[in-house]
Amino acid sequence: MSAVPPRDPRVRLTWVQPEDLVGHELRQAAQDGRDVREIGERWYAAGGSPAPDRAGASEPPAPPRLRALAGELLDELAALDSPLAADEPTDLDAIVAACPHWPGPPESAPAVADRDGLSTAGRGRTPSVTPSRLHAAWLGRAAGCLLGKPVEKLPLAGIRALARASGNWPLTTWFTARGVPAELLAAHPWNRRSARTSLAENIDGMPEDDDLNYPLLTLLLLQRHGRSFTTADLARLWLDELPAGRAFTAERIAYGNLLAGVEPPETARRRNPFREWIGAQIRADVHGWTHPGDPAGAAAQAHRDAVLTHTGNGVYGAMFTAAALAVAAGGESDVHGCLAAGLRVVPPHSRYARAVRLGIETARTEGEFDAVVDRLHAAYADTHHWVHVLPNAALLAAALTHAEGDFTRSIGNAVSGGWDTDSNGATAGSLAGLLAGTPDALPHHWTAPLKNRLATSVPGFDGIGFDALAALTHQEALRP
Repeated sequence: MSAVPPRDPRVRLTWVQPEDLVGHELRQAAQDGRDVREIGERWYAAGGSPAPDRAGASEPPAPPRLRALAGELLDELAALDSPLAADEPTDLDAIVAACPHWPGPPESAPAVADRDGLSTAGRGRTPSVTPSRLHAAWLGRAAGCLLGKPVEKLPLAGIRALARASGNWPLTTWFTARGVPAELLAAHPWNRRSARTSLAENIDGMPEDDDLNYPLLTLLLLQRHGRSFTTADLARLWLDELPAGRAFTAERIAYGNLLAGVEPPETARRRNPFREWIGAQIRADVHGWTHPGDPAGAAAQAHRDAVLTHTGNGVYGAMFTAAALAVAAGGESDVHGCLAAGLRVVPPHSRYARAVRLGIETARTEGEFDAVVDRLHAAYADTHHWVHVLPNAALLAAALTHAEGDFTRSIGNAVSGGWDTDSNGATAGSLAGLLAGTPDALPHHWTAPLKNRLATSVPGFDGIGFDALAALTHQEALRP
């Protein structure tokens, strides 16, 4: 009888241990143009390691002296000023001041094209959004997320190989293990947490995912506090309703800061190297859905949400997404007008704006989307983590631009580009669903496996249907 190996008594928490954060902060500092050579030399001379490449925690755990040094260095790094700060403010008034084409409030005039050729949807009359359009948005977000779940964290080459092996390239349907050679599956294993619920052969409703949990929490936030909610209201809601283990990267850091008595918006800054990652961008949908034709209002509301956890480009991701979705919710623009509206609420000299413009321009100049992706990976893959907001923003903008509003191509492009596959698929599906306008306009093979059922740990929503969520969201869109 073989001996049972002893159980590991350690609790290895991802995304929070100081020794795992220093490498990420050193990388962020390099992107910001801060001189951290001396701090980096001290870290590595003491035995510190670079940030984990794709996981959230390193092995083995750091000894106490190294963990203590990590905390000290994180504080030193936070005290260094970024030379890009003037072009990338976090305060909303400063953001508005930096945006020369910030949208005005909706009025009672028809939407037209301005002298730049950009849609004025959201600066003209006030459109409304229908429950049917919101239903399509919820379904689109779920389908795009689910498509990306089994290949989250996989390298681009692995995603392409797995899809091509089953004859599904470009992506037009779900990933499957059927017909894929065993050696390829061994070389590029599916995301271990998602494979059992997100491959074509085993999808049975929409499984839980943070890309759906956060829209549910935003809906709860609006139900309880309305449009006048504060960042502190959101913080209290998270503590009441969001299990800590369901938060990741910047959200997990901010959650821990709240428990330590740190007040927002300092929760986004204290020892948080993920503050410019994608987390706030995936929380923005409901802010856009409930502001049809009002990108400025959607962006301002998304800002109050985002600053709990993010700064600078991380906040712009939420504002861009909310504004683009607000225009799509109004039903009066194509995908290109939606993306242009999103850019209006982002400081034009910021790295986020440059990333979006790069994605759009690359998509317009390359006929094959694989070539678009290759160019974006050449620009970002060696310098940014796969969850950082900048490469994902470039990919999202490129995917939507290249798809021209087509739903299957929108989510297929977004997922096929790699990086944060489920998050990009979700946001692309949300916008493409709004543009489609009704659930019946979405291909049946994407919506039928969802079975109008969403699993979640957010209290009061487990098992809810997307039609019911659309009705609840519509109530908030109608609220003054």
